[in-house]
Amino acid sequence: MAYTKPIPDPEQYTFKPYWDGCKAGKLMLPRCLVCGRMHFYPRVLCPHCHSDQLEWVEASGEGRIHTYAVQHRAFGGWAEETPFVTAYIDLIEGTRMLTVLHGVDPLKPEEIKIGAKVKIEFEEASDEVSIAYWRVVE
Repeated sequence: MAYTKPIPDPEQYTFKPYWDGCKAGKLMLPRCLVCGRMHFYPRVLCPHCHSDQLEWVEASGEGRIHTYAVQHRAFGGWAEETPFVTAYIDLIEGTRMLTVLHGVDPLKPEEIKIGAKVKIEFEEASDEVSIAYWRVVE
């Protein structure tokens, strides 16, 4: 089935190493060389200490659900997917990511558990771009 949702431009801003990692099946995140903390979303300054001394490192791709919401309305290619679940994931590296959560039933939100273990997975959107999603593994 063809990917019908919006496809990001991997050349924009500071995201290219992130998108290159996704295409390779790896979660690449910026880590500050001054304070040592990772962050997401990628940007040119560390949001914790404001240093511009960053490196890209491979994260584990493991975390836990921090919170979630069921989306009943959407636009663009996402409208066809409703309802779906978005979630904030607390990575074991200490940062948090917003994602679409796979492997859960949006019509049974009572079955989605805060703190549930999740693992990253990647979906090919085009020849150049793969999209990161998270799936419950418990």
